[in-house]
Amino acid sequence: VIVLDPGHGGVDNGTVAESGENEKNLVLDFAKALRDRIEKGGKYRVVMTRSDDTFVPLGDRVKIARKETAALFVSIHADALPKGEGDAQGATIYTLSDKASDAEAGALAESENKADAIAGINLTEEPTDVADILIDLTQRETRAFSSRFAKTLFNEMKGVARMHKNPLKSAGFKVLKAHDVPSVLLELGYVSNKDDLQHLVSEGWRSKTVGSVNTAVDAFFGKRMVSAGSAN
Repeated sequence: VIVLDPGHGGVDNGTVAESGENEKNLVLDFAKALRDRIEKGGKYRVVMTRSDDTFVPLGDRVKIARKETAALFVSIHADALPKGEGDAQGATIYTLSDKASDAEAGALAESENKADAIAGINLTEEPTDVADILIDLTQRETRAFSSRFAKTLFNEMKGVARMHKNPLKSAGFKVLKAHDVPSVLLELGYVSNKDDLQHLVSEGWRSKTVGSVNTAVDAFFGKRMVSAGSAN
């Protein structure tokens, strides 16, 4: 099972381009196209955290991945730099870490983690972390798999999509916190960059990029199956 998580939705538009395009719609279109491509291969079942314009709390997105015992969770977003903060472009792949890999990664995680506040959800009721050594061990293995998928995804995407100058980053994204599901957050590009936006709305670009993500998924599970087989 692969869970695809188009970011934002409903009252939460995500980032908005100057020309009016909403991140929530761009990433939903991409996720649907990716779902169709993956399902066409017949190897995996794809579950979407949302398949229309609805708001799904971050905790629920993680719960969906765990309830489905997903083998992979891919959260899909499109970034933007605030006016006056220069110009950035290209796709970035994020994994979970307690310490952000750089200030931009930290700021992005902080803004993404506030998504629930937009819909008035009480964030103080988050359960306290269970200090369980088994969870810790599982988490370490999960993070290693997440990192492996991120590198595989980068290797496939760099041939078809423009990548950020630092394409592999990490930060404390709430949506990546399932301790037993390998998870990455894919920022497809910057809606604040004219060229990136042109790609994001282009069906040709979407189709090529979806193809590269699909190839990465196959390569990732191919490696996992081989290593599982040799361990037996």
